[in-house]
Amino acid sequence: QVQLVESGGGLVQPGGSLRLSCAASGFTFRDSDMSWYRQALGKEREMVARIGYNSIALSYKGSVKGRFTISRDNAKNTVYLQMNSLKPEDTAVYYCVKGWGKIEAAGQGTQVTVSS
Repeated sequence: QVQLVESGGGLVQPGGSLRLSCAASGFTFRDSDMSWYRQALGKEREMVARIGYNSIALSYKGSVKGRFTISRDNAKNTVYLQMNSLKPEDTAVYYCVKGWGKIEAAGQGTQVTVSS
């Protein structure tokens, strides 16, 4: 079955950086588009970044463009989200998602808290 396991979340000060990782298994990762979503307390889940199966197609939520970078390593079945210049409004649970434009499967999430 599809398994997506996120890691790398934590508490960081405004302006800091974090790198999230997602280890994927149970499907053909190299043929799959992948995304990162997030959900802040009391808000709907939203797409943050997505990457095509061959890393050519990329898409970002407007408010994270220039600060976040999504990447993948198909040899390691892993997708990453490098987050720089973090802001308090980036605080949320971040989810690794299989799919582009739709959530085919999601991990359990990792908490990112940006606070001084």
